Amino acid sequence: MPRFDPHPDRRPAIVTGASSGIGAATALALAAAGHPVALGARRVERLEDLAAKIVADGGEAIAVALDLTDDESIRGFVRRAEDGLGPTEVLVSNAGDVQPITTLADPGEFARQMQVNLLGAQALVHEVVPAMVQRRRGDVVFVTSEVAQTPRTHMAAYVASKAGLEGFAGAMAMECEGTGVRVGIVRPGPSATEQGSTWSAEAIDEVVASWRHWGLLRHDGSLRPAEMAQAILSMVSVPRGTRYAVLEVQPEAPVRSAEAQQEGEP
Repeated sequence: MPRFDPHPDRRPAIVTGASSGIGAATALALAAAGHPVALGARRVERLEDLAAKIVADGGEAIAVALDLTDDESIRGFVRRAEDGLGPTEVLVSNAGDVQPITTLADPGEFARQMQVNLLGAQALVHEVVPAMVQRRRGDVVFVTSEVAQTPRTHMAAYVASKAGLEGFAGAMAMECEGTGVRVGIVRPGPSATEQGSTWSAEAIDEVVASWRHWGLLRHDGSLRPAEMAQAILSMVSVPRGTRYAVLEVQPEAPVRSAEAQQEGEP
């Protein structure tokens, strides 16, 4: 007799931050693997387009507005997701926001980023995970960032929130031990997403100069969203009895020519 029951045939999933980047790629990967997917974000038109693509490709998906700064929006999102797809078996907490602010920034903006990146994730867990514990199974994945381990300047709220999210995920993994609910962290390095696309050119120049000063830019390689999605899919797909606690995913450096390597170019 196996030590653990296998995953059920139908495993509805929730993905936050699903309107672009890692969230959208994760929704596509989960849907292709047979998961019905509830897509959550503020940009509903994008979600609807993505849901339509998933359905056209033979999958099952619904688009639901989600504002992680609004508790009622979070409750309504979970209610609509589960009314439409059934009880949540997989929760991918991916939504995040980063603006180039320092530790001396306006407290209101600092608090807003903390709300989206950390407190909103906790509120979502509160709505979804107790039922997982009752069913004695489920997967929860928190998408964090390498900045939780190696802080960067001009990302004060993002660094604080992602470090807090990793601490929260670690405590939750301990509390869920023995319940059948698996909790894991996927920690991406530099990624090619829309984060930072709204920054001014002046802010980007200032931030990049600071990062170079602190030796934080080793090369110009970056992860693509689909590559992160595969890591997330792997975490939730591993057979029960195994838990991936932390998957850190880093971009490989561009391959240098033999001549450049001989000359010691970076």
